[in-house]
Amino acid sequence: MPLNLVLLADTHVPKRARDLPGQVWSAVENADVVFHAGDWVEAALLDEFERRSKRLLAVYGNNDGPELRRRLPETATAALDGVRFAMVHETGPATGRELRCEALYPDADVLVFGHSHIPWDTVSPRGLRLLNPGSPTDRRRQPVCTYMEAVLDDGALAGVRLVEVPR
Repeated sequence: MPLNLVLLADTHVPKRARDLPGQVWSAVENADVVFHAGDWVEAALLDEFERRSKRLLAVYGNNDGPELRRRLPETATAALDGVRFAMVHETGPATGRELRCEALYPDADVLVFGHSHIPWDTVSPRGLRLLNPGSPTDRRRQPVCTYMEAVLDDGALAGVRLVEVPR
């Protein structure tokens, strides 16, 4: 049976937005698995994700304080339908990212990350898929706010798509 995934990062609530848009909460509630690659800012948002998600995989980011760091790991791994996921907030500069992440996450098939607020979808020479969903609340230099949806089906990640969040 296919698994519907939602990938988020850099929500920055309540600093960049008072709350997440309804579109994002609806995606979270309908997903089988939600990934959040850090920069929550306040633990109340993590509490809300835990209430609304069927399954949540999460890490802390550089803007997350002691309570979030106590509750969340810096990196997380999970195997879903035979696909090995790793997640971290920050991967460093874009230059050399694929090779650097291959070395850091040799057992992963997919790496979910955040920090830059810039959507990213590439594959390393070894075949590591790197995904950054952008930010649903703070577009920075991007034209729109974003998150990602994907489907995990029969041991393969399919239908990865960047979803725009209207302001």
